[in-house]
Amino acid sequence: MTYLKIILPLALLLLTVSCTEVLDRTPQGEFTLDNYFRTEDHAVQSVNAIYNQLREWQVHVFSFIGMTDIVSDDSEKGSFPSDGFFLQEVEDFEHTASNVAPSSVWAGYYDGVFRANLAIERIPTVPEMNENLRARLLAEARTLRAYYYFNLVRWFGDVPLILAPFPAEFSIPRTDKEAVYAQIVADLEAGIAVLPVKSAYPSADLGRVTRGTAEALLAKVELTRGNYQFAADNALSVISSNEYGLAPSYSSIFTRGGENGTGSIFEVQTAAYEIGGGGSQYNEVQGVRGTPNLGWGFNSPSDDLIVAYEPGDPRREATILYVGEVLPDGSALVVGDDNIVGERFNQKAFVVDHPGGNGNGPGNIRIFRYADLLLIAAEALNELGRSAEGLPFLNQVRARARGTRNNILPDVTTTNEMELRSIILRERRVELALEQHRWFDLVRTGRAAPVMQALGKAFVEGKHELFPVPQGEVDLSEGALSQNPGY
Repeated sequence: MTYLKIILPLALLLLTVSCTEVLDRTPQGEFTLDNYFRTEDHAVQSVNAIYNQLREWQVHVFSFIGMTDIVSDDSEKGSFPSDGFFLQEVEDFEHTASNVAPSSVWAGYYDGVFRANLAIERIPTVPEMNENLRARLLAEARTLRAYYYFNLVRWFGDVPLILAPFPAEFSIPRTDKEAVYAQIVADLEAGIAVLPVKSAYPSADLGRVTRGTAEALLAKVELTRGNYQFAADNALSVISSNEYGLAPSYSSIFTRGGENGTGSIFEVQTAAYEIGGGGSQYNEVQGVRGTPNLGWGFNSPSDDLIVAYEPGDPRREATILYVGEVLPDGSALVVGDDNIVGERFNQKAFVVDHPGGNGNGPGNIRIFRYADLLLIAAEALNELGRSAEGLPFLNQVRARARGTRNNILPDVTTTNEMELRSIILRERRVELALEQHRWFDLVRTGRAAPVMQALGKAFVEGKHELFPVPQGEVDLSEGALSQNPGY
């Protein structure tokens, strides 16, 4: 059992904290701030609590999928029309500031920030522990805090920047997004300076963030901001480390055997114990609805995604699970529901039968894959006018996808910057489909409005690129929090 899959019983570290209200922090267990952070184990457990939050419903499950895939052109809500209707509002761009999805991720991600802030503040006070471990744990906490803030700033724009677990004031206004990005960059640079490379971690620590994780995240942050030189520099640094590679088979990435493989830069660790507590509902909400998979049937691949693949691209078959098809483990056929039109499923989220029921899903959540990084390098180099240097990274991804079938997915040869930009963005779409990247790509490249409007969506340019600040948070802030335009 790795440290990251331990169930944490500490009431102190399982508090859910809104950024605009003080909750009752009366201890419910034996640990308090007065008797915790006394030992090395306490320091390790406090960082494990930050990782533990990554599995939670409010962070990487229902609303997260809605605000990344379902909101985009890659998928539709799925299930029955009335089931999870708040996600239908997101899909149709009819959501308001009272929609459940933004309030869910806001609470979940700020809980992650709280846990990171607590560890960053208190680990230096642990009286006796290995100093190298102390430094590494602090670097892990800062890298994870950067990840939480990166999603928050991409969804909401300006957000409250909270860097202490118990700030003096809880009516905290929004911070300009550039200042938030500056803190994200600082945290990731701190991680890069200290964290070991992936191969330096012992097997018991498999899944912890590494130097490569921090560098790759920084490459994506800088790509998002349009700082292409920094994006290229960090991406190329990870590539040249030789710590990562492309798995020979695309479809194998999303199996249990493919977890933490050569292409894994960052993935959320899960485990289906008999007693529960180590899994996630990420798989359940996207699973085949009804027998034999007993999932909920959300995040249904769209017609628009299907036609985005080039003829013969094996990634389409590895991504989309159709009614009548054999389940990936060969256990049964997918049986459709006659009451749901056009039913199909995200095959990448499939997991085999496991203890504890579907809510205890054991499938790791792939946050950052090496193929994503290669395409970041290709895109950044192309935007710098170095298209020929970026081509090999793009073609590595295509070559892995085609395998031994030389009659499909030919190497791209054009070095025309505009042509290559379009090709790379389509490659990102089909390589990373239904892995919760598409919406962020559309927004950062300024294509959200034309793409969604072409599909007949009620997308309002200048409004729907961001989600609304949750109305409950605005109300609790007593005027400290402003709302995004149009909501």
